[in-house]
Amino acid sequence: MRFALLGSGSKGNALVVEYAGTRVLIDCGFSAREIVRRLARLDLVPADIDAVVITHEHDDHWRGVSRFSRAHGVPVWLTPGTLAARRASELAAIELYSPHEPFAIGDIELFPYPVPHDAREPAQLVVGNGDKRLGVLADIGHATPHVREMIDGCDGLVLECNHDPQLLAAGPYPAYLKARVAGRLGHLSNAQAAELLAGIDASALQQLVVAHISESNNRPELAQAALAGALSCTADWVHVANQSEGLSWRTLVNR
Repeated sequence: MRFALLGSGSKGNALVVEYAGTRVLIDCGFSAREIVRRLARLDLVPADIDAVVITHEHDDHWRGVSRFSRAHGVPVWLTPGTLAARRASELAAIELYSPHEPFAIGDIELFPYPVPHDAREPAQLVVGNGDKRLGVLADIGHATPHVREMIDGCDGLVLECNHDPQLLAAGPYPAYLKARVAGRLGHLSNAQAAELLAGIDASALQQLVVAHISESNNRPELAQAALAGALSCTADWVHVANQSEGLSWRTLVNR
């Protein structure tokens, strides 16, 4: 099983997971044209994508999904709450999933779980192939015991390190937005992400990726240092997915 990020941050998010004959796009937060361009960097075309799974309705996760789905005949999976929050009539096909129940798309298993975030019915995902598990965790204000349980023991982890509190406080955001970002329904700071990582079983972890990092309120080296400290590893072992380039293919291998 392998995965790549088309881009990650406040301006757009999309991640592709591939196993055997199945490829799933998780979120579609860029324009449809940009999604196609970024897929091409991974040697993929829209016809390679079997489904889009949307985690919640915010623009940086939803922006291109209607046009991409309609133009390329790709079905879209989303929670009932996300469907209620958006006009989804122009999607090629709609499939509903519960954030409490696993489901499968082709050869890929998906284990959704609810997260505290200021959306209608937000979910994050653990993606598996019956052997390896990739945890995807972003857009979460604080870690709950259930979140810890879901990502415990994963082989790969895409983890939000959105902001550094000091940079956020001194940064350009208005006060209300700073409060939202740092709130219990906002986004994880570097320290919160590191604390979460230190509290789970990371012994099987092969790939660790910093995601949803703020361009205004964080720096990659701060996020890397925080997560490396939690794992007692070198900072260069921690990958960073940025807004413009995302992150190229990473493979979870059998050991």
